[in-house]
Amino acid sequence: TYKKNTMDPAALAYLAAGLGAGISAVGAAIGIGRLASSSMDGAARQPEAAGDIRGLMIVSAGLIEGVALFALIICLLLVLFV
Repeated sequence: TYKKNTMDPAALAYLAAGLGAGISAVGAAIGIGRLASSSMDGAARQPEAAGDIRGLMIVSAGLIEGVALFALIICLLLVLFV
């Protein structure tokens, strides 16, 4: 009467959602940090282009945050519908 150790599918979904949300948040933070660092470096090297660099940085940061938001929504849907 040996019973195999089985995992509940809902528990695995919660684990996957937690890991996915954490990884996507960390990835977005790293991406925005590198973006800001490169933008500051570019603005320091060419002060006359600082306005253009700032605009591109804001658009790029918005795109990175959008991807992170989609990842978090997918993780939330994984929790809600499993």
